[in-house]
Amino acid sequence: MNDHGISLAASDLTSVSTGAGLAVDRRHLAPSPAVAPRHVTTAIQGAEHAIESPTDPVMRVRGLKKSYRRGVHEIPVLGGVDLEIGSGEFLSIVGQSGCGKSTLLHLLGTLDKPDEGEIHFEGHRIDNLDPAGCDVLRNKHFGMIFQFYHLLPELNALQNVLTPLMISNGLISYRRHRRRFRRRAMELLEMVGLSHRLRHKPRELSGGEMQRAAIARALIANPRVLLADEPTGNLDKTTGDEIIRILRRLNREQNLTIVMVTHDAAIADSADRQVCLVEGHVVER
Repeated sequence: MNDHGISLAASDLTSVSTGAGLAVDRRHLAPSPAVAPRHVTTAIQGAEHAIESPTDPVMRVRGLKKSYRRGVHEIPVLGGVDLEIGSGEFLSIVGQSGCGKSTLLHLLGTLDKPDEGEIHFEGHRIDNLDPAGCDVLRNKHFGMIFQFYHLLPELNALQNVLTPLMISNGLISYRRHRRRFRRRAMELLEMVGLSHRLRHKPRELSGGEMQRAAIARALIANPRVLLADEPTGNLDKTTGDEIIRILRRLNREQNLTIVMVTHDAAIADSADRQVCLVEGHVVER
């Protein structure tokens, strides 16, 4: 039961946490029971206190390979990707449809696992974490936004933004801190221009408004890295440009590292750096 009297099934919340990569603000959370066993969390504990210079890569990818099976056929997608993402960088990943852009982003966010290669976050390998460890990582360090928003239809905008904190805290802890959490969520919704839409459910919002709510939800934790998969893909040009302005401002004012997949060359130009996926490999542009 959340603070607005809406009951959510645990399976629904878990699917949002793991499927949408929702981030949680560790600075605002009271200690709660571990999401993963100690042997899992130990692998990423060092990242909690990692200190980097602005030029250090926040993420490093080496020799990443990924294929999918369709019946008896194996379809290669990534053929050995090497990539470094600088702390505070705004990086766009472009390429033809089906080249593996979204696959690469999902691997970075631990939503999928590579066949070969390694992914490191703040010096710690993350591609070999078990599912519980991936949940911990996404809940503490990564925010994700998607082309199709992934908002829960039975919740209003404010409740959707609060969902990651409901998941991570448990009922007792969430109730204890809910005023602080609600204040933070309302600040984020105001930042993305939705202060007048707090009580509106997704079906009552436009596409641009749903995407802005999804951005606020992804930012509830002040994540280290924001992964954006075609964030303007379902939007008209004017609304898409507005979303990019929000991301650009977050990158510049909060030094937020952003990795964005897009098929739109004009949108890609808004980033600091572009890389192109060509035949399963990254090519600098």
